[in-house]
Amino acid sequence: MEAMTEATRAEYCVIACAEAWRGNGEVLASPMGLIPSIGARLARLTFSPDLLLTDGEATLVRPDGTAEGWLPYRQHLALVTGGRRHVMMGASQIDRYGNQNISCIGDWAKPKRQLLGVRGAPVNSLNNPTSYWVPRHSRRVFVEQVDMVCGVGYDHAGGARYHRIPRVVSDLGVFDFGTPDHSMRLVSLHPGVTLDQVREATSFELVLPDDDVSRTRPPTAEELRLIREVVDPENTRVKEVGA
Repeated sequence: MEAMTEATRAEYCVIACAEAWRGNGEVLASPMGLIPSIGARLARLTFSPDLLLTDGEATLVRPDGTAEGWLPYRQHLALVTGGRRHVMMGASQIDRYGNQNISCIGDWAKPKRQLLGVRGAPVNSLNNPTSYWVPRHSRRVFVEQVDMVCGVGYDHAGGARYHRIPRVVSDLGVFDFGTPDHSMRLVSLHPGVTLDQVREATSFELVLPDDDVSRTRPPTAEELRLIREVVDPENTRVKEVGA
């Protein structure tokens, strides 16, 4: 059978996340979340062999988790502030210009719901490229305006030297900001997803490509083997995105 018919929705999401690091060279990948982590490891094993992976503490690791180098905190900070890290974070809310919220829902002074807090989102998004992963695409996440800016979007970046949002990946498709005003654009739909579904699940009007909306590229047979046998043999990916 062809790879496209064999691949699950979760595996398409892995591929879409992995593609965020294509061509990045020797930068530190900082995936936050299960699918992005699988994607970063797959990218390292295939088309981005110079990618650096970390255990999140002080060690650079190979895709199998074994140590391959030391990353002292001062060097980590140098990577973070010098544009040599590419983060993929989650988002409780994200708007048309890429502002991300992980802090609270509602008025900050009296929120309806308290979330993670701002954490390192401003530093991440201003000082190195930051992509986003959303496992459940809905109008509650893709909002007209975030309740609080944590990750900084294009309309608040103020020309920061290393600010860039390469892509947003959800369980429905892939998005970027390659438009004149940096408004979110639909890049591709995952198989089985319709444009109407994405529009219904998004609170703002997405920019559409000039030609037909493409489909997220399928994993190759080798990529499927690596995902299933090497990177994620326990199939943990379906915990974030159903099969």
